Amino acid sequence: MTRHLAGTATLLRLALRRDRVMMPVWVLATTALVVSMPRSLGSVYATAAERAATAASMNANSSMRSLYGPVLDDSLGGLTAWRAGVFAAVLAAIMSVTVVVRHTREEEESGRQELLSAAVVGRRAPLTAALLAALVANASIGLLITAGLAGQGASGALALGLAVAGAGMVFAAAAAVAAQLTESARAAKGLAAAVLGAAFVLRSAGDSAAARGDSPLVWVSPLGWVEHVRAFAGERWWVLGLFAASVAAQAGLGYALAGRRDVGMSFLATRPGPAEGRLGGTAALAWRLQRGGLLGWSAGFLVAGVVFGGMAEGAADLVGDNARTREIIQRMGGQGALTDAFLAAMAGMLGLVAALFIVSSVLRLSAEENGRRAEPLLAHPVGRLRWAGGHLAIAFGGSALILALGGLGLGLGHAGGAADTAGVLGACLAQLPAVWTIGAVAVLLYGAVPRLAPAAWAVAGTALALGWVGPALNLPQAALDLSPFAHLPKLPGAADPAWTPLVLLTALAAALATTGLTALRRRDLTT
Repeated sequence: MTRHLAGTATLLRLALRRDRVMMPVWVLATTALVVSMPRSLGSVYATAAERAATAASMNANSSMRSLYGPVLDDSLGGLTAWRAGVFAAVLAAIMSVTVVVRHTREEEESGRQELLSAAVVGRRAPLTAALLAALVANASIGLLITAGLAGQGASGALALGLAVAGAGMVFAAAAAVAAQLTESARAAKGLAAAVLGAAFVLRSAGDSAAARGDSPLVWVSPLGWVEHVRAFAGERWWVLGLFAASVAAQAGLGYALAGRRDVGMSFLATRPGPAEGRLGGTAALAWRLQRGGLLGWSAGFLVAGVVFGGMAEGAADLVGDNARTREIIQRMGGQGALTDAFLAAMAGMLGLVAALFIVSSVLRLSAEENGRRAEPLLAHPVGRLRWAGGHLAIAFGGSALILALGGLGLGLGHAGGAADTAGVLGACLAQLPAVWTIGAVAVLLYGAVPRLAPAAWAVAGTALALGWVGPALNLPQAALDLSPFAHLPKLPGAADPAWTPLVLLTALAAALATTGLTALRRRDLTT
C-alpha cells in the first residue's frame, strides 16, 4: 500500500498550488451564500410570528418545496438551512467534481500523468491526492459555515457544515469513479454532472410530493440527506453516516477500477469515428463538441421556466403582508404589480444563470488550445477567426436559445395566455445584452491574456451574487450597478422601459469581442 501511495503528498501540494485561486473562490462563495442568510432573512422576517407564517406558507406550496425543500424549523437557523442548505451542497458538489476530474482524468488526457508516473509516483497516488484536495476544500466549507452560523446555535451550525461538506465529498467520490470509466475529462464531468442532476431531480420530486421531506425519493438522493440531517431542527447525527458510507463505497470502487487499467485508458471506450470525415467545417466541429452541453442547458432552462412560472400566481400569497419581502421582490423585478415583479425577477435570474453558460461555452476555446487540439486544426487552411467563430456562434447563439426556452417555459408555467407568454419571452430575451457583455469579457480575456481566461468565471459569479443576494442585503445602487444586468429594463410590467441600455450593452459586447478576436489573431498559441 505504501508503494501504491508513493508521492501522494507531493501531488497534493501540486494540486493545491494549481487550485490556489479557484478553490478559495469556490469555498468563499459557497460559504458566503450560507452565512449571509441569517442577516438577510432577519431583515425580511423580523418576528417569530412572521417566520412561522412563512414556514407554513412555504410548506403548503409544492413548487417551493420542490425548489428548496421543506421548512423544518422557523428559527433563523432553520430558515437558513432551508433556503441555502441544498444549494450550498450543489455548489460544493460542482467544486468537488471539478477538482477531482482536473487532477485525475484531465492529467491523463493531457499526458502529464504519464510523465509523473515515470517517476516515484504510486499507482493510486493521483486519485488519492485528488480526493484529499477535494477533502481540504469541503472541510474548509464546513468549518467556515460552522463558524459563521455559530451564533444561531452551535449544534445546528456544525450539523449544516458537516452536511454540506459531506455532500461535496459524496460527489467527489462519484467523480473519482467517473474518471476511471470515461476516456476524457469532458465525459467524466458530464457523467458526474448527470449523477448530480439525477440527485437533484429525485430530491425535488420527493419534496414536492411530501410536505415533511419523508418521501423515499428524498432518502435516495444525497442532496436529500442534507435535509434529513435536520440542522437547527433536532439534529439527526446518524444521517452523517450515510455520507461516510457512500464516500467509502464509491472511493473503494474508484481505487479498484484504477488498479485494473492502464494510464490513459478507460472502461467505457470512446466509439471510433468514421474512416472519412463527415464534418463540413469549423462550425460543424464546434456544434459536435458543444451540442451535448447546449441541449442539457436548454432542457434545464425550459424546466426551470415552467417551475418558476407556476410559482408566479402564488407570489402574493407567499409574500402575504410582509412589506420587506414585497420590497425585495419589487427591487429585483421593478415597481409594477407583484406578479409582474416576480416574473421580472425570475427572468433576471434566468439571465444571470445564462451568463454561466456563455462563459463555459466561450472557454471551450481555451480548453481546445490547452489540450493541444487547436494547433493541428489550424495547421490546415483554417484561420483563427473562422475556428473561433464556430465556438462563439454556439456561445452567443446558444445563450439566446436557452433564454428563449426559459421564457417559453415561464410563460407556459404562468399560463397567462398568448399575450402574457409573449411578454415574458421578451423579458427573458431582454437579458441578452448583459449576457453577451459577460461573454465578450470572456472572449477578451481569452484572446488577449489567455492565462487569465478563467477569471471570466469571477466576472459571471460577481454578477450572479449581486443580482441574487444584492437586493436582499440592501446593497447600495452603486454596488449593484457594477453588474450589466442592473442596467436592463425590468420586464414585464415596466411602464416606460428604457431601451438605450440594451443598445449600449450590445455595442459594448461587440467592441469587447472584436478586441479579443483581434488579440487572438496576433498572439502565439499555447506551446
